Amino acid sequence: MLSGFKSIKEVFENEPKLRGIRSVVKESLAVYDFFIIFPEFKKAVIPQKVEKKRLFLKIENPVWRNELKFKETEIVKKINSHFKTEIIKWIKFIS
Repeated sequence: MLSGFKSIKEVFENEPKLRGIRSVVKESLAVYDFFIIFPEFKKAVIPQKVEKKRLFLKIENPVWRNELKFKETEIVKKINSHFKTEIIKWIKFIS
């Protein structure tokens, strides 16, 4: 590239004023990539959204909800390790 010019990617990743937007994009990726991280949950779980580092998962079956509640810490760790940063702190299971 010409000297003095930066790529859009470089600006997006390094500009301090875009920190909030980067956070929203990463949170959206947690929902979008959920089934890439957990393909075994495709039939039982529907990721909804992320708000304030809380992932909302829609689960119709109470047995699945109970099982996933026991694995909540493991799920959070796996998502965060996938993105190499803390995106999720908690999971809210909804029906």
